[in-house]
Amino acid sequence: MLALILLCVATMVALMFGGVFGRRLPIPAIATGVVMIFLLKGLFVINPNEAIVLQLAGKYVGSVRSEGFHWVVPIYTKSKITLRVRNFESTHLKVNDHDGNPIEIAAIVVWRVRDSAEAMFEVDDYENYVRVQTEAALRNLATHHPYDAHQEAQLSLRGNIDEVARQLKHEVQERLFKAGVEVIEARISHLAYAPEIAAAMLRRQQASAVIAARAKIVEGAVTMVEMALTQLQQRNVVHMDENTKAAMVSNLMVVLCAEHSVQPVVNTGHAEKR
Repeated sequence: MLALILLCVATMVALMFGGVFGRRLPIPAIATGVVMIFLLKGLFVINPNEAIVLQLAGKYVGSVRSEGFHWVVPIYTKSKITLRVRNFESTHLKVNDHDGNPIEIAAIVVWRVRDSAEAMFEVDDYENYVRVQTEAALRNLATHHPYDAHQEAQLSLRGNIDEVARQLKHEVQERLFKAGVEVIEARISHLAYAPEIAAAMLRRQQASAVIAARAKIVEGAVTMVEMALTQLQQRNVVHMDENTKAAMVSNLMVVLCAEHSVQPVVNTGHAEKR
């Protein structure tokens, strides 16, 4: 087609020169020029990761996705759409988690157009559709999981980041499939308790950490006391009755579980009066 356009240009130039020397502009030169302008409207260039959607009288004709120099029937309507990878970060949404606690959450979605025709015709504005459906999926996900896990093997937003990201990607992809959009990655970018309960939840986390630490200390102390009593009996270092064992256990537990350094009291016996 480019060769045909160049031929029209050469023909028009030749006819115009002939008309100039003949002191008149021949009608074939004008007709050739009109045909050349009409054919030039069908030329277009597609850059990498771009597509052209073609329509004829409102009817979808096809899409051109291969990069380079192309020509189509000039009466086709051409609409350009990008196929590049794009990312979108949602606003900080305030929702209630599975336990009813208000939290702030946001996500980043990496996406691109998979089907240019569906993106153009299935939804009104596919970019706005991506934004709205992503936030809707994020809200729905946040209500199905707690911020922190309070039970064994419970899925939480903070403790299971990778699994939550997979669920978010799957849910967003289901919502955007009809718009011809492919979700490449979806991850939570912001997660925090709402300001009105942040202080209370911080104290709760600190209390949980203290309880866990004290439980670990007590468990270790019991193990050490048991080992001490067992080794004393096996080596016949000292013979102790039940009352002596109870006193020793009490003293060892105080020493091992105390938060501050313990000051021992050494029994040196009773001094005789003279």
